[in-house]
Amino acid sequence: MSITKEAELIGMQNASEAVAYTLKEMRNYAQPGMTTKELDNYGAKILSDYGANSAPFLTYKFPGWTCISVNNEFCHGIPSDKRILKEGDLINIDVSAELNGYWSDNGGSFVLGEDVNGHQKLIDASKQILYKAINNIKGGVRISDIGHLIETEAKKHGFKVIKDLTGHGIGKSLHEAPGEIANYRDRFNKTRFKKNSVVAIETFISTISTYTATLKDGWTLVGDKGGFMAQHEHTIVVTDGSPIILTEMNEIWN
Repeated sequence: MSITKEAELIGMQNASEAVAYTLKEMRNYAQPGMTTKELDNYGAKILSDYGANSAPFLTYKFPGWTCISVNNEFCHGIPSDKRILKEGDLINIDVSAELNGYWSDNGGSFVLGEDVNGHQKLIDASKQILYKAINNIKGGVRISDIGHLIETEAKKHGFKVIKDLTGHGIGKSLHEAPGEIANYRDRFNKTRFKKNSVVAIETFISTISTYTATLKDGWTLVGDKGGFMAQHEHTIVVTDGSPIILTEMNEIWN
């Protein structure tokens, strides 16, 4: 969407606060021995208290309030009472929701407890790349140039990007124009970021794979060549200068 009046900005700020606070609190609440369903239920309670609705459920009838992916699962992991979290797990939580007609999206990967499996380097790269990408976005910048920046930075860190997962426009629904915001230079995409538009910028930084494969559950994505992936995401408003980071409260950069 494009912000045309203050009421729309306030609506996006409220929806963004709901998803950002939920993500932060779920990350803090997660602990070894807990199931991903327990963690999802905790997030569901927070969103409900805000009066917000799960975006993946509303849009796709996803079987959970949030997406919780663990270790080799890249994204869209289904919360389960059989999946028990362990020390050192690489966890990704993606929280998107609708509140009073406005939609916002954010996500983050983190290590649970001690980094016994050596995932922190991947996570740090994803965070740093998202920060650099967002701070290079303003009205008139080519979307493909930001994709090129993300992939170039990933290579500098010794990693790859996932090419079939992208950021997207957001606001009055979960996915809107300008469509796909890829993590590589898509030479066919001539679109530029527009001032006052709302977009969800996401990194998909991986160790081995560059594409995903879907598990038998029909939702969970893993790498087509295996490995691990870290994702970090903010919903922002594009301006002529520094973007407004609507989901900054999630503290994924802390």
